[in-house]
Amino acid sequence: MASGTGIERIKTGIKGIDSMLNGGVPEKNQVIIAGGPGSGKTLLSFEIIYRCAKAGIPSAYIAFEEQPAQLIRNAKSAFGGFADVDSLMQQGNMVVGGEELAARMEDTTGSTETYSFGNVVSYIEDIVMTNKAKVIALDSISLFRLVLSSDGFIYRKSIAQLISNLRRLDVTSFITLETPYTEKNDVRYSPEFFLFDGVISMYQTGDNEKRSFVLEVLKMRGTDHSMFFAPYHITQDGFEVQTLD
Repeated sequence: MASGTGIERIKTGIKGIDSMLNGGVPEKNQVIIAGGPGSGKTLLSFEIIYRCAKAGIPSAYIAFEEQPAQLIRNAKSAFGGFADVDSLMQQGNMVVGGEELAARMEDTTGSTETYSFGNVVSYIEDIVMTNKAKVIALDSISLFRLVLSSDGFIYRKSIAQLISNLRRLDVTSFITLETPYTEKNDVRYSPEFFLFDGVISMYQTGDNEKRSFVLEVLKMRGTDHSMFFAPYHITQDGFEVQTLD
């Protein structure tokens, strides 16, 4: 954790992003990481949890659509330099869970929308309380949208309930969101962009023969932030985000 100008912050541990955020995400903010397929949002959220765990902050990664073992294998493959993932988990600083989330959301007892969403919130709370996590990643909120798509009001109310519960748990969270676009010019703002405290948006640019990646901080309550696009690369040692600093 770090403080600057009187604000307690959580450093993501990714130098370029922390620079864009004037030192880090304000503590207890709930942040969306939005991007299209292949943008790297799952890897970015995983690296943030990994970096926080290395810094001694109890952290948890909760996967809604992928089994934890597969997620860990994929992350290790992408980040060959993260040699201490297993030891961080053994020490309890880093937890990866979520294997049963899809089954929990499919429960049809009573009201499907309310009951199954309540199961997921309870599961998140159990992970946080059991492991005393202060930073969490949820991957991805898009599954909520799929299950609750029959009623836009219920979806928005459910997301507001999720945010309220995360704030009550005193965690800082990073929540991935699938978007149907890859280019900045095609952005369509969905309800999540307005409800959450922060939005980090990831894009692909260029043509099919040569694609490049950029990200921007669309919003971040409680702090000034960069208004520029930052190119990024995914390397064996993590994200390299190029800023003007």
